[in-house]
Amino acid sequence: MNKKVGAARLSIFSNSFLIILKITVGLLSGSVSIISEAIHSFMDLLASFVAFFSVRISDTPADERHPYGHGKFENISGVVEALLIFIAAFWIIFEAVKKIIHPTEVEKIGLGFAVMIVSAIVNIFVSRKLYRIAKETDSVALEADALHLKTDVYTSFGVATGLILMWVSGIHLVDPIVAIFVALLILKESYELFSKAYAPLLDLALPADEVSRISGIIQHRCTDEMSFHDLRTRKAGNYKYIDFHLNLDPDKTVREAHEICDRMEEDIKKAFDHAEVTIHVENF
Repeated sequence: MNKKVGAARLSIFSNSFLIILKITVGLLSGSVSIISEAIHSFMDLLASFVAFFSVRISDTPADERHPYGHGKFENISGVVEALLIFIAAFWIIFEAVKKIIHPTEVEKIGLGFAVMIVSAIVNIFVSRKLYRIAKETDSVALEADALHLKTDVYTSFGVATGLILMWVSGIHLVDPIVAIFVALLILKESYELFSKAYAPLLDLALPADEVSRISGIIQHRCTDEMSFHDLRTRKAGNYKYIDFHLNLDPDKTVREAHEICDRMEEDIKKAFDHAEVTIHVENF
């Protein structure tokens, strides 16, 4: 099984399990902070489905309609996931404000605390696995999914802390206040994810350190009779696109020029996985 698809599937199963737990305990206890966590996990589940389908599509080979491949499906997935999180945050704030205006007593605090701890532990393990595979495969969609679950860890611990404070103090207003705090963390997550996923859709250059490495690799292969210019880079999903103009001695044969370009392309592909290199040969 494809590593990325397997990781996305694991995220779907874990989120489904946690949603059932949180909704059940949230309704039993009447805690808006636990219900807000259930909503957060539901959005995580939707995001996991988006990630699952996007990683399957993004690895599809280039075709006649998509000659540059399907890598940007992962970036579109990240944007959709960010918008889902944004909606979830405002829904949580809306429900919390209602709870502040019309306060109700929270029951079964101990059970709610236990569910939040279980949720945090499950998401620690799943998010770490997703992050590891996202780094191995350079997958934006999986990294976005891992970010969701990482935030869920923090918010679960936050809700658990709020429930303990409520049990100690007897002040039930703590519950909606914690829910609003959770929502603000989710909004921050949404903004960071949107910025990361949307940037490649505008064909922004690769990070400066990567561009510098590429430039160094090309320069290493250049002799005194060679130079390069107009180096351009961009990224789509986990694919990196690199092109530049290479100036060669006009006395070089086509075969010699081709061999020089092959060596440069091979060096770049050794340094960067999923690199697509285009070299435009020119004479001095």
